[in-house]
Formats: sequence, structure tokens, C-alpha cells
Amino acid sequence: MRNIEIKTARTLKELRPGEGGVVERVAAEGALRRRIFDMGLTPGAEVRVKKAAPLGDPLECTVRGYELLIRKSEAEQITIKVTGNREQVTGKDEGK
Repeated sequence: MRNIEIKTARTLKELRPGEGGVVERVAAEGALRRRIFDMGLTPGAEVRVKKAAPLGDPLECTVRGYELLIRKSEAEQITIKVTGNREQVTGKDEGK
């Protein structure tokens, strides 16, 4: 296994299971913005994508110590500064 450190900004919708980071910005307005904030997805909150549903929608995330399901249409309104490491399984232990 290798750890690859990824540091970039992407939408929550673009993250893969195992990736995470810090909420940087919420682009939604009005009632949707308030709903996203009420779910705990505020700037500075840590979030990690746990898994996606079989058809890709919704995403299951961990935010502030609880599990959250969020639609992709909502997730694309949230910009994340990716700070987590994503482990990639090679199938073999290198050098062993």
C-alpha cells in the first residue's frame, strides 16, 4: 500500500470514498444554503466521504462525528480543500 497525499480544492461531489478535507465555501443560496449549514457543513468543518450509493447518489459522509447522506446536486455546491490521504491498494506489499 502507498499513501498519496492530495492537496487541492474540489467540490464534495468530486471526492471519492476515503477522501476528505475541510469545507472552504458553500456556493448555494437561500433555503438550500441554510439547509446545508443546518446539516453541519459550514466553512471550517471537516468532512470525509465514506461511500456512495450503488447508483452514485446520495453520498455518505462523516461530518462533525455523525454520518450524513447528501444528494450530489447539493454536494456540488460545497467546495472542499482536500487534505486527507487516500490509500491505494496495489495488491502486493512492495519490497516484502
